[in-house]
Amino acid sequence: MSKKHNHTTNYFTKCVALFSLFFILGCSNTKYLPEGDFLYVGGSVKVKDSIIKKKDRKALETELEGLLRPKPNKSFLGLRPKLWFYNIAGEPKKQKGLRYWLKNKVGEEPVLFSKVDLDYNASVLRNYTENKGFFKTRVSADSTVRNKRATAEYVVTPRKQYIIKSVTFPDDSLKMSKIIGRSSRRSLLKVGKPYDLDLIKAERERIDARLKEKGYYYFNPDYLLAQVDSSKGDHEVKIKIVIKNETPAKALRAYTINNIFVYPNYSLANDTMVYRQRDIVKYKDFTIIDTADTFKPRVFDRTIYFKKGDLYNRKDHNLTLNRFVNLGTFSFVKNEFKPSDSIDNALDSYYFLTLLPKKFIRVEVLGKTNSASYTGTEINLNWNNRNFFRGAELFTASVFGGADFQLGGPNKGRNIYKLGGEVSLTWPRFITPFNIEGNSEFVPRTKATLRYEYQKRTQLYALNSFNTSFGYLWKENIRKEHQLNVIDVTYVSPNHVTPEYQQDIDEDPALGRVIEKQLIFGPTYNYTYTNTMQKRRKNTIYFNGELDLAGNITGLVTGADYKKDNVKTIFDVPFSQYVKIRTDFRHYLKLGKESELASRLIVGAGFAYGNSKTLPTSKQFVVGGTNSIRAFRARTLGPGSYVIPPQTNLTYTPDQSADLKLEFNTEYRAKLFSIVRGAVFFDAGNIWLLNADPDKPGAEISKDFMKEIAIGAGVGLRFDLSFLILRTDLAIPLRNPALPDGQRWLIDKIDFGNGAWRKDNLILNIAIGYPF
Repeated sequence: MSKKHNHTTNYFTKCVALFSLFFILGCSNTKYLPEGDFLYVGGSVKVKDSIIKKKDRKALETELEGLLRPKPNKSFLGLRPKLWFYNIAGEPKKQKGLRYWLKNKVGEEPVLFSKVDLDYNASVLRNYTENKGFFKTRVSADSTVRNKRATAEYVVTPRKQYIIKSVTFPDDSLKMSKIIGRSSRRSLLKVGKPYDLDLIKAERERIDARLKEKGYYYFNPDYLLAQVDSSKGDHEVKIKIVIKNETPAKALRAYTINNIFVYPNYSLANDTMVYRQRDIVKYKDFTIIDTADTFKPRVFDRTIYFKKGDLYNRKDHNLTLNRFVNLGTFSFVKNEFKPSDSIDNALDSYYFLTLLPKKFIRVEVLGKTNSASYTGTEINLNWNNRNFFRGAELFTASVFGGADFQLGGPNKGRNIYKLGGEVSLTWPRFITPFNIEGNSEFVPRTKATLRYEYQKRTQLYALNSFNTSFGYLWKENIRKEHQLNVIDVTYVSPNHVTPEYQQDIDEDPALGRVIEKQLIFGPTYNYTYTNTMQKRRKNTIYFNGELDLAGNITGLVTGADYKKDNVKTIFDVPFSQYVKIRTDFRHYLKLGKESELASRLIVGAGFAYGNSKTLPTSKQFVVGGTNSIRAFRARTLGPGSYVIPPQTNLTYTPDQSADLKLEFNTEYRAKLFSIVRGAVFFDAGNIWLLNADPDKPGAEISKDFMKEIAIGAGVGLRFDLSFLILRTDLAIPLRNPALPDGQRWLIDKIDFGNGAWRKDNLILNIAIGYPF
């Protein structure tokens, strides 16, 4: 028999097996149904109207179908695998084990047609369309049964949609009515637009929010009535907003703030509030009852936005509560307003604050592996004090240590060890010569940090790294965040450089830059914008931009210039002078309830000048690895088309870094079942040197840089364990810029059946969290 005939027979056999599986999955889901009942497989809505545009009619049908209940079992390609797992699991004898897991975690109970109430659904559809202005809508319902499967069909026949002819607001003598009238230009109800009950409700909320800003603390939307008159005109309505006659008198009055009481040691278990006179402190407009003298009074002056005599407004009310929460020292924040006993139309404000533990220790243990075949662990021990100087400052002292072992590959035996410590102090305010106080709901912060790290690469070298920084962190709102370090100093010094590594430097001079002494200082700025927390949006984005300026003013003042052999030093160490910019843009497209397309673009550039010939190694860009181009091992890709010369006697793969970076990633993510999510991804990018290096031919950027883009693809699983996400990605290279031009595409060389190919090209990445 020929190979071609063999191949055809195998293909036919697979198709028959696949068809049989589909048939079994489809049929077996109905044989378990109760006698006389049917499997409900969904409902449809048809809008019969010749006036509504086809596009609007389809949109209305989609909205109405979303209201039908119950929802049928989830399906995939016409099959219902969750229901199939539920059926084959049978009845578990105990609440654990494989059968119980299949039935209750993976499986899904059948949705029976007996649970479908056609009349109820018809009334829901009728109410919805009438609330959208299609008054006197008719709805009919029917069902179809075939092969023990039932569907429901609804026909909606709306009348012509009513349009808003006019909108009027209260015109009485109340001050409140005048406020409502002045805000009418912001009304959500527009003449000429369709009648919509949801918009009327939203308009009441809008008016209430406006009144809350003007002191009307006791008012609420239920005190507003929308009178709708549809008796005159051709499918038009007149809407009149009025204040109900039964509105309480206190809701018609604006209130000011009188006394402000703060209880920083409030206990939920004991709220009798019996205090000694010495526990009561008067500070400006506040009365502070602090039994343990926990906080300096100015903490509350910066946090509470109400002052005595202020008109109540919801903005300052919410701003104060959010800032108390964001101080990070309270587990519970409660606020009450009560009518003042001494002043008419005034409120006394009470803030009850429950403290978090002042001191706590946190231990973090992390296991990790990466695509460079390193497997290791890291431990962090942190001691924290939430109120270090009685001003809600956060003091943190931590020690950390870790080890990465390479169990195979070219770096076997060259393990990495690190040990270090860090102390930081964060103030909940800006510490500047000027009085700067933001009005955001997020508390601005000033942070000072001192850090030391010792890193040893066995058989090669060790590095001592010192860093200190002082800067500011602030958020404009929930979407925009800034970090400015006005002082950021890093000093790196080599230690225990082995003769072997010195010999390697003779063969590859670029390796010498890794162990050069480095002094880096200058301001850094970081800006982040994101709206990914808005779950209902179909498109969300994340943007992060970094600007790093090192030694710029010092270099200009001293006239440093390495080209003129005029390199300046501080404590006998040349300081770095460069400008570095990096941007990270991400886009998330929601494709369904449990699926999305996530994409990322990273662009980075660093330019060394003046006192520096190149960027410090620690500041250069790298590519490849678990959170980068996953088909290439960490830090081994690039720069450009550079390849380590084959005659080099290095017994390990050195890290590769450069001045420029371009990277693009995209992946499709979808929930498979239970806690398991799947992904299909595509990565591309590379790094380049800005200037030619004779020791690294092909590493510099050129007009043909796009021909040096590396490409990889793969599939992955993510296990959502609620407290963390465990990620596994299996990737293969599709294009390798290190190969000769014309031979870089590898698609035609893919051979999963070849063991040698799998060993060289299948890259497994195991990590915590999503790559982006």
